[in-house]
Amino acid sequence: MNGGRGRAPGAGSPMLTSCSSQKMCSWMMSCCLALQHLAVQTSLLCIFHLLLLPTLPQEPPHAHTTSKLLARSLFACGISTVLQTTLGSRLPLVQIPSFEYLIPAMVLSSHLSPGASTDRNGTAMASTCLVPHCRDTGSWADSLQEVSGAVLISGLIQLVLGVSGVCGWAARHCGPMVLAPSLSIIGLSAYKEAAFFCSTNWGVALLLMLLAVTFSQHLRSCRLPFSAWPHAWEGSTEYSAPILRTFSVLLSFAGVCIVCAILSYFHIPWESLDVTMAQLSWANSTSNAPWICIPYAGAWRWPLLTPRALAVGIAMAMGCSMNSVGCYVLCGRLLQAPRLSPHACNRGLCMEGLGSLLAGLLGTAGGTASSIANTCAAGLTQAGSRHSVQVSALLCMVLGLSPRLAGLLTHVPLAVHGGVLCVTYAVAVGTGISYFQYTDIDSGRNIFIVGFAMFMALLVPRWFGTALAPLATGWVPLDLLFLSLLMVPVFLTGFLSFFLENTVSGTLEERGLLPEQPWKARAGDCHLHGERGEVSQAYRLPTGLRRLLPSSCKAFPCCFLCPRSEEEEEGSCATEEGTAGPGEGTHLLPKPSSGELQPAITPSQTDMPAWHTVA
Repeated sequence: MNGGRGRAPGAGSPMLTSCSSQKMCSWMMSCCLALQHLAVQTSLLCIFHLLLLPTLPQEPPHAHTTSKLLARSLFACGISTVLQTTLGSRLPLVQIPSFEYLIPAMVLSSHLSPGASTDRNGTAMASTCLVPHCRDTGSWADSLQEVSGAVLISGLIQLVLGVSGVCGWAARHCGPMVLAPSLSIIGLSAYKEAAFFCSTNWGVALLLMLLAVTFSQHLRSCRLPFSAWPHAWEGSTEYSAPILRTFSVLLSFAGVCIVCAILSYFHIPWESLDVTMAQLSWANSTSNAPWICIPYAGAWRWPLLTPRALAVGIAMAMGCSMNSVGCYVLCGRLLQAPRLSPHACNRGLCMEGLGSLLAGLLGTAGGTASSIANTCAAGLTQAGSRHSVQVSALLCMVLGLSPRLAGLLTHVPLAVHGGVLCVTYAVAVGTGISYFQYTDIDSGRNIFIVGFAMFMALLVPRWFGTALAPLATGWVPLDLLFLSLLMVPVFLTGFLSFFLENTVSGTLEERGLLPEQPWKARAGDCHLHGERGEVSQAYRLPTGLRRLLPSSCKAFPCCFLCPRSEEEEEGSCATEEGTAGPGEGTHLLPKPSSGELQPAITPSQTDMPAWHTVA
């Protein structure tokens, strides 16, 4: 996939041969990639809970409660990931509670507990609340119950946004001037959390970053002969694989954790925890956790629905929907898939809504959204596989059934979490910047839109995080709604860039909206070389389900969730996103087999992205 010219496997391409060694190798690769996804997902889940739990009014009544909470989150994320990859957008997207859930949840918890902090970097425990009329419930369980109610409401709203087609409509009207600043801010918005966790030991964090950069960049061409690399195109198999690049995140993660374990075994002090950091330590919270605990709705407590939870749930839904659409675009760009069609985008948001509904009913503190970190890890390692993501989802569900096993994940050093954030979110920043090539960046209009949107997205949350009482409308739920929205950088960037892009006059060339722009290719567009069926193969629903759709897709709401008819779906034409001319390199993902440009595919060949079938 060099320079956007390389083609992924076709629908009619022969699959791997029946050789047992090749099948075993493919399974081994998928399992290792699944472990890599699980490692990144673990870091994000731990970061979410480590930052949220200290803001609740009191510590949990039993230490092992945090392990049960983490296990329920893992279980909900596993089910949501299966739904997303099977019935949703069909992209290889891992589901986690994103930062867009964390900020509103911390705002709500700060209202319930005046002494809690809502500063995202966790470096200061504020003694005041961000909204007036704060109250202290004095119950950790009651506060978590209300946060779960907000998660439940956000899932319902996301489901409505997907079924009504609003998500697909908005995605179609997002050009490069919206995507570029939004993706860049998605990456930049995590810098506080990254610095906070890296500060526990910068040596450990820098070691992880050094190993990841070395394996994924400097040694990316290093191939090891003991593992086969299946080529989906032409059904061939190369008996050497770029293992160091493909598993750069996993090798770095495991290597640093082993080094830290050795230092701890010999009682060598290596982690510096101040008073603030000590409040995040939960390594001793798993000794009494049960081995098996099957999560079910209402097992913890039923979600508490209040006007405050409704307001925060609306903010969660809006922020996470914007984050998810950006993640869909990011994943398609990094994996060189066709641009996401509106019906696939709507299905993806519906599945995330169902996942958040499940998470709320299970009593978790966050819903499910597409993981930016896992998507960036796939781009960094240049390996994306739907199958490996589904295997990682199965592992999540297994861990979710055992709080004792899930609690073992809490022993990962905090500095490792910070290093993972630094390595992965940097890819989102770079991908966002790459979209500027399609616009006239020298235009004064574009310079202002990008600069203003990104600057305000960093300025406004910073001011609200330090102000003593910034909002006082007279109605607490309205205060919570505005505060939850205005403290989310992704929402501010997406809203401002979308509004200015569609209201400030500019030429199509200036805005990067000319019909021949490569990034615009999607379902219904024709490729320069005439390839057909890419979008159909990449995003269409499973065969068994599609047989039931022709008679029902014309009725609301199914008309927004699938193509109008099977014939139109099969006849759609699309390009790979970001196709460039000879000599232009606009993508991060070269083909695993070689760095040479591949010949153009004839119109009779139907293509399918590499992540569709194999690792």
